[in-house]
Amino acid sequence: MSVTSDDLAARDAAAALRTLALDEELKRRVSDDPALHAVAHRVARRYIAGEGVDDALRVVAETNRSGHAATVDYMGESCRDADEAARETDVFLDLSRRLAGAGARSSVSLDLSHIGLVVDEELGYRQAVRIAEATAGHGQEMIISMEGTDRTDAILRLHRRLCARFTHVGVTVQARLHRTGTDLPRLLDLPGRIRLVKGAYPAAEAIAHPRDSQGLREAYLTHARTLLESGHPVSIATHDRDLLDRIAPVAAASGSQSYEFETLLGLGRDHLDRLAAAGHPTREYVVFGDQWWLYTCNRIAEDPIRLLQALVDATTA
Repeated sequence: MSVTSDDLAARDAAAALRTLALDEELKRRVSDDPALHAVAHRVARRYIAGEGVDDALRVVAETNRSGHAATVDYMGESCRDADEAARETDVFLDLSRRLAGAGARSSVSLDLSHIGLVVDEELGYRQAVRIAEATAGHGQEMIISMEGTDRTDAILRLHRRLCARFTHVGVTVQARLHRTGTDLPRLLDLPGRIRLVKGAYPAAEAIAHPRDSQGLREAYLTHARTLLESGHPVSIATHDRDLLDRIAPVAAASGSQSYEFETLLGLGRDHLDRLAAAGHPTREYVVFGDQWWLYTCNRIAEDPIRLLQALVDATTA
């Protein structure tokens, strides 16, 4: 397949967006400037439930009524203050309690760096234990998100420690990382769901398949087959229609009772509706909070069409 100048331009734009997503100083400037914040928020609201727990509960109820389970993620990353990490952990505890009170079919997802990992690994672990205890008490899965490659080892270490105490704590893996082929067998020895994503964070080609490459697609298919055939709890998390069409028959033939297909809020439920109609378990990933900068940039970077949509959204009140 030949690569056109438009393809290269789209890749460059996506790479730039992912770099901007990780720029903490730019995120602060956008947050502090009322005009910039208002424009950026108009773009973000397509992809987020809102900024509070009430917003998340409302969207989860709608997702459940549509026939899909939900995962709720209170957005935030790179918290660098211990007291703030404790306060943010309290939000997750409140979220878990209120989801249970509403009878929601939903798990809880989080970034470990949101609750103290980058302040101190032991702090991150202690706060994660608090959330694990709460979600276990409410019968909810807890899913740890993956972050930049500089944090992968620490995240996997904390996940393993949590799995020594809890059976409901899952973790996200990125198909594009070459190391995932080595990480998966070790994760399959642990309890908890494995959530397979392509991977949105910047990574050098020495350690990762390029985004939108055939190598990434083949890696995703290989890992999906491995997970499905193992019978281990797994979330196939992608919006790629071709991948979904190729994986769905594998899932059906695997005999596994522990898989699900997952897509993100704001990108259309058509994939989920189609899969659910065919008898597959489905889940929508619902995010909320005011730390939406990184998440929104990554969503736009995934598809050049979304950049055009963002321009429209930015000018629409």
